[in-house]
Amino acid sequence: MPKHPRIKIFNPPSPGSRWRRKNLKYKISKYPKNLSPKDVDRAISRAFSAWSNVTNLTFAPSKGNADIEIKFETAKHNDEKPFDGAGGAFAHAFFPNHGGDVHFDASEGWTTNTKDGTDLFQVAVHELGHSLGLEHSNVKEALMAPFYGSYNPHFKLHEDDIRGIQALYGGKAKRRM
Repeated sequence: MPKHPRIKIFNPPSPGSRWRRKNLKYKISKYPKNLSPKDVDRAISRAFSAWSNVTNLTFAPSKGNADIEIKFETAKHNDEKPFDGAGGAFAHAFFPNHGGDVHFDASEGWTTNTKDGTDLFQVAVHELGHSLGLEHSNVKEALMAPFYGSYNPHFKLHEDDIRGIQALYGGKAKRRM
């Protein structure tokens, strides 16, 4: 499967663009029509866990105020960065110094746990990397590389992704017994 340019990134990070606290709340305010809210919630929760498993960051869903708002939108959607429909850019994210929100193109064929379509979980992990302050990586095997390859049922963060996020937030603290 050819690699797909998955993301358009806007508002490049300023040096030191990162969240100033470790406990962040997120809200999914608009869902796609082709996936159930339960499947979307599960994929987004797993995507946040990919980052919390290697840092001291924690993420909690919120029905009210949230640090990171997640939406599935089409075309023009009030951020001056319209989507281009199915087969174009999958999503875009804003760095922490620009709000940290993540928008997915609702026109895409989003799927979960299958090679058919575009895997929401893996794209969400990438987008949340930007929302946390990571730029694209030059390491082609890294999740933060600018291209979506294909669904990987054995997904795990690349060492380059881990080094990048830990440079911003530190590593996972070891618990004392």
